[in-house]
Amino acid sequence: MSSPLPVGLIGAGWIGSFHAETLAHRLPATRLVAVADPVPGAAERLSAPRSYQDPLALIDDPAVAAVAICSPAATHADLVVAAAQAGKHIFCEKPMALTLEDADRAIGAARDAGVALQVGFNRRFAGDFADAHDGVTRGAVGTPQMLRSLTRDPGIAAEVAARVKPWTIFNETLIHDFDTLCWLNPGARVTEVYAQADALIHPQFADQGFLDTSVVQLRFDNGAFATAEASFQAVYGYDVRGEIFGSGGILQAGRAPEQAGRSNVELFHDAYVAQFAHFVDCVQTGIAPSVTGEDARVALEIALAARESVERRAPVTLSGVLR
Repeated sequence: MSSPLPVGLIGAGWIGSFHAETLAHRLPATRLVAVADPVPGAAERLSAPRSYQDPLALIDDPAVAAVAICSPAATHADLVVAAAQAGKHIFCEKPMALTLEDADRAIGAARDAGVALQVGFNRRFAGDFADAHDGVTRGAVGTPQMLRSLTRDPGIAAEVAARVKPWTIFNETLIHDFDTLCWLNPGARVTEVYAQADALIHPQFADQGFLDTSVVQLRFDNGAFATAEASFQAVYGYDVRGEIFGSGGILQAGRAPEQAGRSNVELFHDAYVAQFAHFVDCVQTGIAPSVTGEDARVALEIALAARESVERRAPVTLSGVLR
């Protein structure tokens, strides 16, 4: 039996704290050895023996064999590169990068170092979504023709909305849906993106680039159409669903609206844990993670196309994505 994998966590915010608890207590195969966060006391709060304010110091710690990057999105690519160059295996929350150049840099660094790089698209590890994916690959729906994925958050306060960075709805929310739609239509590639988005919940922040509601249409090279939609305010709870309709039937994933969760960690608790179990297995066996940096790049390319589509108010082919 392999020894527990010693992991250092970077970023002790909402999702980072949940992941830290998973690494420390929910998975016998991992050991949380360090936490890096600019807020003093984060490591003590999360029961980690080592505390850093500088994430690079955590990466340099010889006791750390792998890192979980849960810091703000703009820091991800640089931290992936630094961890790879230090020989650490890497779990990185989505998005892995905010530009295609940074995505390529992160992928290349992990490849050159020979370390595992897994990205946090947790829906792939949810039982109902995994069953839907397996059904598609078995041919249960025939040829996919129409797909749908949605994310509806339970609400966003005005003081939080005022701090949200422009394009967050694509880069950090719908990027889950973009990955899910590609995963549920295996072997197909998105060729066209048309997005509409607005601030319907907090219109007072629209002039600073805030968007809280969006619908995105995708076209795949196998002919299938897909729709991704997001809202930051579902009054009935946290709602995530997926659907694949094809020539031979239909498959669905997610709860009915009346069964929506109160938070993402409630709705996807087991999936969040399972993704780390998979990460550890990949590190210990040397197999490649099932959710790769290349997958993250594909989802990012769609997110950037959605941004350009909103700016141009027109469909965008992926060859025209902002770079």
